[in-house]
Amino acid sequence: MLPEGRTLALSRELLRGAIDIHVHAGPHIFSSPRRVDPVEAAIQARDAGMRAIVFMDVFEMSNGTAWLVNRAVPNFKTYGGIILNTVYGGINPRAVKTALSYGEGAKYVSFGAHSTYYQASREGRLIEGRFTSLSDIYPKFKDELKNTILIPTDGSRDQRVDEILELIAANPSVYLITGHTSVPEAMKLVELGREYGIEKMVVSSAVTKEATEEQLREMSRSAYIEYTFAAYTHTTTIPKTHYYVEREYASIDEGMSSEPSGGVRQAADQIRRLGSEHCIICTDFGVYTLPEPVEGLREFIACLLDLGFSQVEIMNMVKINPEKLLGLEV
Repeated sequence: MLPEGRTLALSRELLRGAIDIHVHAGPHIFSSPRRVDPVEAAIQARDAGMRAIVFMDVFEMSNGTAWLVNRAVPNFKTYGGIILNTVYGGINPRAVKTALSYGEGAKYVSFGAHSTYYQASREGRLIEGRFTSLSDIYPKFKDELKNTILIPTDGSRDQRVDEILELIAANPSVYLITGHTSVPEAMKLVELGREYGIEKMVVSSAVTKEATEEQLREMSRSAYIEYTFAAYTHTTTIPKTHYYVEREYASIDEGMSSEPSGGVRQAADQIRRLGSEHCIICTDFGVYTLPEPVEGLREFIACLLDLGFSQVEIMNMVKINPEKLLGLEV
């Protein structure tokens, strides 16, 4: 039986005060068109009654973008940070030091998106119905793997990782994002984050999709578990986000050759068992094949309403927990 009281108006009302912590509003490389630019994204979120958005950018420090947008769009707040991709040389403490003092300062440090070894080594596409990695198709692509991010999980330590963790820990307003690492690497980062006394951490949706519920429960002791709507949409199997300027390196996003089984229902069931107090929902929207981020967040909220989530549970994930992450608690 469908839950009572769900309406279009309610899904819009639940956007009031909401925060989307994962918005990819342009600019971007030519082969990966954007749906909205950063100013448009901020204006749309403000006009929908949202409290803030957080820009993600795989090519530059998005806190610089936020600095500009906050001067152009009154009565609204945007935030940004740094994703340690190969454009920054991978694990680069100097880039983090700079980001922390650039613009209004980085709000997050992410350990890579397309440039983790785990993801880059799995980038590829279907050839004659068979998924084939870029390394197998183009031997030169193996050079790209040399600067990718790989977190030691064998008990050894990477001094550069330690230095970055020290920087995050010394700035309590900054949160750590695991990035698109493997599940063991993400669990190690959360463990190290606890060791360094990092107060705020997020397990990336890319990890959430791969981890077991037991692994997510363990990480949720110290970190929020992120669920992005983009991970459960019709565009999952489309190469919608290109990182490499070489067009031949266009690949199935995150190396996936099929849609995650269960879609939003699977995510919702997992969230229900983990508890809304441990989770954050957001969009990861910005590509031109998807709706505008504000509409994406409304659709995610509407899906959860249809699946029986209460307004309190939804507000935990779209407002209360993001406020805590950004230090915006009233």
